[in-house]
This record gives sequence, C-alpha cells and structure tokens, in this order.
Amino acid sequence: MSMQHALFDTAGPKARIRVRVFTALSIVLLLTIIGLAYWQLYLSGALAPSKWMPFTQPAIQSYFAGALGRTALAALGAAVIAVPLGLLLALGRLSPIAVLRWPATAFIEFFRAIPVLLVIYTFMFALPSYGINPSEYLKLVIPVGLCASAVIAEVFRAGVLSIPRGQDEAGLSVGLTRGQSFRLVVFPQAVRVVVPALVAQAVIVVKDTAFGYVVSYPELQQSARVLVANTRNLVQTYFVVTVIYIIINLLISRAAVWLDRKLATRRAGKPKFVSLTTGRGPIQ
Repeated sequence: MSMQHALFDTAGPKARIRVRVFTALSIVLLLTIIGLAYWQLYLSGALAPSKWMPFTQPAIQSYFAGALGRTALAALGAAVIAVPLGLLLALGRLSPIAVLRWPATAFIEFFRAIPVLLVIYTFMFALPSYGINPSEYLKLVIPVGLCASAVIAEVFRAGVLSIPRGQDEAGLSVGLTRGQSFRLVVFPQAVRVVVPALVAQAVIVVKDTAFGYVVSYPELQQSARVLVANTRNLVQTYFVVTVIYIIINLLISRAAVWLDRKLATRRAGKPKFVSLTTGRGPIQ
C-alpha cells in the first residue's frame, strides 16, 4: 500500500471534480488578491520607476551586500553552536545512562518550548543585570543557536531511531564494539536520512537572524529598517529583502541536493563488509 493511499482514500469521479473546482477557485482568488494589491500599489505610485532607481546605485548595493554578509555571519555562528551541541544532546538523549539522558532531555524540551525571541530578551535584559553583557552579535547568535540545537538534536535522534536495529546488530556480529557499530554503520546512514530536515532547519536559522533588530545587530532585516527610515521606500526595500531571502533559501536547498548526491555516491563506493580486526575494508 502506498503512503498516499494509506493517508487518503482514492478520490472518486465526484471527488476529483470537486478538487478541480476548488483548485480553480483558489487560483482565481489568489490571482484576484495579487491583482488588487498590484492595482493599489500602482495607484499609490509605489511602482513608479523613480522609487526603484536608488537600488541601482552602487552605494545601496554595497549597503545590502554588507548586511547580507552580516546575516551570513550570524547564521554561520548559530550553526556552529547548534550542530555540534545538537549532536551531543541527541547522543545524550539516546544514552541508556540516566545521568546523561535526563539533562539532555530537559534541555531539549525546554529550548524547543520557548520562543527564540524570549531567549534573546533574556540575553538582552536579564543577563546584563548579573554582569553578563555580551556583544550584539552574541546576543543574537547564542539564543538562535541554543533553540536550533534542541530541534537539531531531535532531528539526529529521529534519524538514528529510523535505522533498522539489524544494522547495529550486523556491526556487532562482525566484531565491532557498540561505539564502533554506531560510528561506522548506524550514524552515517542516519546522517543521510536527516539531510533534508537539517536543510529545513538551516533555512529557519537564516530567517531567525531577522531578530537582529531586537539587539540592533545590523543584519539584513535591521539594515532594511534603517534604509526605510531614511528613504521612505518601504515597499521597494522590503521587496528587495524578500527576494534576497528567497535566493538564499534556494541556494541552501540546491546545496542540500548536491550534498545528498555526494553522500549517496560516497555510500555506494564504500565496501559493504567490515574487517573483524581493523574495522575497515572488506573481510579478507
């Protein structure tokens, strides 16, 4: 039974007609909304060429390039925190040792439950009263990284649990220790499984850097706010910022496709048996 048939019954003739009708109505409604929005912008003069000319100036383009670089730096810093910490938390939650499992579980559930903005406010207002006052960059990067690490931990844990138990048992049966079996057999397969989810989380991390306006970190969104305050070109500025975010997310998605193919090729080229003595290469 396919997944589609498992989730939904096969549509009959009347149901297919209803689906087509509702789809057509939805498309017409969407096009109507877009047309009305375009007409209102046209009447207000927001679409006049003179409103878009500033974005062709090298100074504005350089301004956006700097803001984009700071956004990338913030996202990279958050990823440096989130990925290793998420992996450690996943291993802790999977551990049979209660001393490791319960603190990891508490950390994951806590940071999954609270909004990123609340953590940023904690770093901005609460911690400075106790003498802890990091830079604007760290006030943004650390909260985003902590919240992302909780989600990434669950992604890694789900990936490990999705691997059939027989894979681990196969590693143990050829003489590997449990740690070697996890590192050489289970974990590489789990990474391949979770790549799409990790990419989705990377997109979320990039978008979460927009909270930089709270701490006055000059990332893309905050820089756009400053530009709007000076030029009054609100629609044009945020349209450009939206396009930039879309391009970034598309590039991340393309990178994920490339990485997925690379992992598949590498996995196909690896030996399928493991040496009993060295843990590497085919059995001789």
